[in-house]
Amino acid sequence: MKKEIYLFDFDGTLVDSMNVFASVMLSILDDFGIPYGNDVIKIITPLGYEGTAKYYRSLGLDKSVKDLLEIMYSKAEHAYAYDIGEKEGVCHTLRKLKARGASLNVLTASPHLALDPCLKRLEVFELFDNVWSCDDFATTKANPEIYRMAAERLGTSVDKVIFVDDNINAVRTAKRAGMTVYGVYDESSAELVEEMRAASDKYLFKFGELI
Repeated sequence: MKKEIYLFDFDGTLVDSMNVFASVMLSILDDFGIPYGNDVIKIITPLGYEGTAKYYRSLGLDKSVKDLLEIMYSKAEHAYAYDIGEKEGVCHTLRKLKARGASLNVLTASPHLALDPCLKRLEVFELFDNVWSCDDFATTKANPEIYRMAAERLGTSVDKVIFVDDNINAVRTAKRAGMTVYGVYDESSAELVEEMRAASDKYLFKFGELI
């Protein structure tokens, strides 16, 4: 039996954080009086914090990337360290997958400052072979190359990796890069279920469907 190799998104896939993420990111635009469209969260979710900072500057926010990153980190750090919980069945499912020999890995736009403490508090950090932020690749999940680079670091071909994500843009990009893609339901993108199903090799309404 061939070994399963999973590459998981974090926000909205492993943890129930999309409302917090959206609140943090939109509050920055609101604080500085920057207008934005209804699709801004869908746009920035795959970009990472630095990519989001650059995007905010393109919207007219007159702050340096460094200053914007400091604002983002200060707003998000406490919530990820203390408040954000797993999505239903995630920790149980991850332990089951690990027990049957699967390779578990994370690729997320969130920085390690938010990512690592949250996974450790949920007591699943040690289940993963690799926990990667986009920062580790110096690019974003909007770039197909990041998925190929991740597969290379995993020592396998891109088509052997199962990518699991709740964001339609990331799902489409990973699919274009050559990965097997499982879309996963999140309330924050409920209106995109049919698009997600069409773009994915498999669609999960519950994380536990992986087992």
